[in-house]
Amino acid sequence: MEKEMDKDKKIAVLIDADNVSEKYIKFIIDEISNHGTPTYKRIYGDWTKPNLASWKSVLLNYSITPIQQYSYTTGKNATDAALIIDAMDILYSGRVDGFCIVSSDSDFTRLAARLREAGKYVIGMGEKKTPTPFIAACEKFKYLEVLASSTTESTEPETPETKREVGQTAGAGGAGTNVTEISEAVRTIITEISDDDGWASLGEVGSVLNKRYPDFDTRNYGFHKLTPFLSSLGCFEIRSRKTSNPNVTNKYIRNQQPKVEPEEAAAPRARKRKPRKKKRAPSSGTPS
Repeated sequence: MEKEMDKDKKIAVLIDADNVSEKYIKFIIDEISNHGTPTYKRIYGDWTKPNLASWKSVLLNYSITPIQQYSYTTGKNATDAALIIDAMDILYSGRVDGFCIVSSDSDFTRLAARLREAGKYVIGMGEKKTPTPFIAACEKFKYLEVLASSTTESTEPETPETKREVGQTAGAGGAGTNVTEISEAVRTIITEISDDDGWASLGEVGSVLNKRYPDFDTRNYGFHKLTPFLSSLGCFEIRSRKTSNPNVTNKYIRNQQPKVEPEEAAAPRARKRKPRKKKRAPSSGTPS
């Protein structure tokens, strides 16, 4: 139900052409469809510059509206200002539920924070070079390189060995937070929201994790789903529980419990021997 409501969201997609390559546009639009319906689709840049000429065919194929913004002075980015002004106009129109800001520029950090203050859902997309402040200001952040690679690799068979290798390298000079930090964060979340037996809803754990790490995406670590990613870490127990609906299964997770070694069999106790009663010697006297 929650996923269906998410896909009903109307999202304004605003792209900074100066900081994004046209080769990512398909992956951007495909990813947005997982979060809602793109209503506004605008891209900002100085289209008189030769370096933006490659965008022409892409804009026509995806029905994206180019917004012309001349560079008034050298060293000043007028494109950023135009995108910010349009975003605020769209915000006050009340016609959208969220925004997708596509840029690797930290200049949009305050914009993302302001849109979230207004209660709007904000997704950021950019390359791995995107500064941390902009990533943190978004509710969710997606790396364009990861979106592109996960789409091209989706048809390849997945093996635990290759996935574990990818997971170990992610976050270390790659995209996303280090896998060790994510593992510790999951441990903490489970401890905070689990029941008396230590079990927590896997969906709730994933939701809290996304709130704490906006750039968290299992695709950063070579996985398409949360369950196989957490299973590969080897420090969690995951169980499925059937519901009254045969098509719905709830998954639960808890921190791996320490193995209790079987106690050594206790040595049999020595049986206490009862002291023997001494027999009384017969008297030597004769009865009277």
